[in-house]
Amino acid sequence: MTTFAWPDLTTLARLDELGSEVLGQRLEPDRAAPACRVTEPDQWCRRRRCEGSVRDTVTRELAHEPLGWRPTTLLVTVRRHRCTGCGHVWRQDTTAAADPRAKRSRRALRQVSEGLVVGHLMVARIAEASAVSWKTANDAVLAEGRRGLIDGAARLGGVAVIGVDEHVWRHTRRGDKVTVIIDLTPIRDGTGPCRLLDMVPGRSKRAFMTWLADRPTSRREDVEVVAMAGFTCFRTATTEELPEATAVMVPFHVVRLAGDALDRCRRRVQQDLHGHRGRAGDQLHHARQTLHTGADLLTNRQHQHQRLNALFGVDEHVQVEATRGIHRRMIGAHREPDRAEGQQLTSNLIDPLSRGVRAALTELIALGRTLKKCAADVLAYVARPRTGNGPTEAINGRLDHLRGSALGFRNLANYIARSLLETGGSGPRFHPRP
Repeated sequence: MTTFAWPDLTTLARLDELGSEVLGQRLEPDRAAPACRVTEPDQWCRRRRCEGSVRDTVTRELAHEPLGWRPTTLLVTVRRHRCTGCGHVWRQDTTAAADPRAKRSRRALRQVSEGLVVGHLMVARIAEASAVSWKTANDAVLAEGRRGLIDGAARLGGVAVIGVDEHVWRHTRRGDKVTVIIDLTPIRDGTGPCRLLDMVPGRSKRAFMTWLADRPTSRREDVEVVAMAGFTCFRTATTEELPEATAVMVPFHVVRLAGDALDRCRRRVQQDLHGHRGRAGDQLHHARQTLHTGADLLTNRQHQHQRLNALFGVDEHVQVEATRGIHRRMIGAHREPDRAEGQQLTSNLIDPLSRGVRAALTELIALGRTLKKCAADVLAYVARPRTGNGPTEAINGRLDHLRGSALGFRNLANYIARSLLETGGSGPRFHPRP
């Protein structure tokens, strides 16, 4: 019995952390109601520093963390004092237990935050466990999360690699979008998952530039790499606000540019040969997915049917074959384990595309112009591996799930705050290929 202490409901309910102690309890079928009082006397006048006398008491009700799966409401007795000198009346200070006019104790705020961030509970479930309304629980979650996580000064410290991408938060005719900013430093260093830093309304140069300008100078100087898609506005904002940082165009978007060129070429050749869009019996339409698949990933059925050999055996499909060759070379250059060799392969691919392409290959000409403009960004990734935007896309998927599971959001501010809380300051365990 030496390892046990005398039963203490105050310590068990963690009210000693709130500057209160339990005087009694009332158990009802639907809730528990401990009677408490503030332990700090607080009998000195705040105006004249005279000692006051007790005038009366009032009871403050605070929703507390559930005890034994039973909603708990603290009935806190608060003394009111009257100054013997000036007659000023004041109440005992209860800020240790809760903020002024708050309906939940600080332990309850921490409990709902942990339930949302760690337990991934719905707000409705948290509100039910605490016997409060959905709005009260949601307001408490947003306020506590903004105070403890979103507005924390240390949250933006040590950020050396950031990823930027767009995200559609509400599918409307206007296509409401936000700019998602991710901390990729743990991925590059191999110390953990990525973190969602912020979500900025809008998808433009101004939106990203304003966010960068609002960061302290010391934080901006720490940023070494900015990984992004081929969106010119993000590139311009990075150049103006972070002149010392290196812009990196991630391989996902580079390969996607080549894949889009392949699709456009296939559709153009299909239209020129047959005068209509692809149909079930057309070779080009039937091989539209196989064209994007590498030889090492082809299924046994695709190998047996030799679909690509039959497709490229037709002289009229030579343009599609040439465009697919560029697509496969682009993938191979980014998969090269030797950095120097991969950078050389990428450079050898971009230079011929920017000049000397036959006029008939209009898709490759357009691809060459695009790659020439962002050649420095494309080659920068080869020299800086593990700085891709794959984790950013993974977090975008989690944000899509949040939007659907929460039955939709109409208020962008609430959606941003809930998104930052749902990720808990970190993203999925996504580690790209070295």
